[in-house]
Amino acid sequence: MKISAPDLKNLTCFKAYDVRGQLGTQLTKEVAYNIGRGYGELLKPETIVVGGDVRLSSESLKAATADGLRDAGVNIIDIGMVGTEEIYFATSHLGVCGGIEVTASHNPIDYNGMKFVSAGSRPISADTGLLDIKAAAQSQNWTHPKKPRGTYTKTSILDAYVDHLMAYIEPKNIKPLKLVMNAGNGAAGHVVDALEQALRAAKVPFDLIKIHHEPDPSFPNGIPNPLLPDNRADTTQAVRKYDADMGIAWDGDFDRCFLFDETGAFIEGYYIVGLLAEAFLQKKSPHNQSERIVFDPRVYWNSEDIITTCKGVPVMTKSGHAFMKQAMRDVNAVYGGEMSAHHYFRDFFYCDSGMIPWLLVTELLSVKNQPLSHLVKDRIAKYPSSGEVNYTVDDAAAVFKRIEAFDWGETPTVKHIDGLDFIFDKWRFNLRSSNTEPVIRLNVETRADTALLVEKFKLVESLIS
Repeated sequence: MKISAPDLKNLTCFKAYDVRGQLGTQLTKEVAYNIGRGYGELLKPETIVVGGDVRLSSESLKAATADGLRDAGVNIIDIGMVGTEEIYFATSHLGVCGGIEVTASHNPIDYNGMKFVSAGSRPISADTGLLDIKAAAQSQNWTHPKKPRGTYTKTSILDAYVDHLMAYIEPKNIKPLKLVMNAGNGAAGHVVDALEQALRAAKVPFDLIKIHHEPDPSFPNGIPNPLLPDNRADTTQAVRKYDADMGIAWDGDFDRCFLFDETGAFIEGYYIVGLLAEAFLQKKSPHNQSERIVFDPRVYWNSEDIITTCKGVPVMTKSGHAFMKQAMRDVNAVYGGEMSAHHYFRDFFYCDSGMIPWLLVTELLSVKNQPLSHLVKDRIAKYPSSGEVNYTVDDAAAVFKRIEAFDWGETPTVKHIDGLDFIFDKWRFNLRSSNTEPVIRLNVETRADTALLVEKFKLVESLIS
């Protein structure tokens, strides 16, 4: 079957937060060149960093993007095969004007994409310039820069990046732990290896068991996306086989990490947000008793409870990395977390990291001298949640209208921070539309009542379908 080349006047690979598209039909080297040229012509950076994940197409797409940038007069620093957060780190650490990571993260094997930041590792999304880059790439109305073609150099920031990661823990606090590390044959393996050396040098008593460790663009063990239940079995089995204290698995570009307790059970990202909030608030200076923690409105009762109990200040904002990062900057939050396993850190330039969370949780396990299952057991019982369930619908607006008109038998508080948030005394739910597909997403939680959770979930679901 012949693959139709993408229409350069109608680039469908641009999404709300990044570029993602099918190779050949939506994303090619020509498209990548124009995106790089558009970025350079529009933002006029002096120097940016570029990197790419393990996919077969990433190196050629990165080279084409760099060519476009250089033709716009931009100097390139190529940091090699890296995860997205290494681009975040390099942009701020090197003090350059921006960065581009070529990655498809957890998308199908025949896809690729790009993530963009400007100076200070600030995200470039649809609201902050991404659509302008799209327009420039489509118009191809290039100017001829007065300065010469940009330079190209290669460097590694791995040592400095690992030093930064190590600063989040106090090695003397950590007790012996056996950890399963599942890189999913993605980009995380080289960082795990470098961290292992740094941890040994600091005399941190970790025993790391690595599975699916080597980068492999064929993804022989499946596309790395532990958010999908079908992709968790290998980590669960390894934790049980090796009698490990915890399992950690990453997606392809490792900006998200997923944790498994000592029984191999997957821990929903929602409850990890609470753990990390507690970890930061316990570390805070006694002179600053009001650290802000940002979270998204899909599920939040547990996070809110922990933050206020630890004398922090809870701040809710719309889901999505651009909103989370801006909200954190606005209130100078020390940490922000989403149920989707994106975790953001003030000292990491307000960016998300898939490496910092597991390091912090290991320290918390050691300080509290409890296994992970015990740390989350009471929280799950206190605030049980449904997890996010997606529904394909023809008319999302009609569903939302039906939900708002329904007679609930009690008067809820209704908020519209992100979709619909209906809050009752003992339960609540959030319903929001996807930015990229005809899908609505439902989350339900209750106050210590699993029977009520099941009952109300079925009720809301009946109004959707």
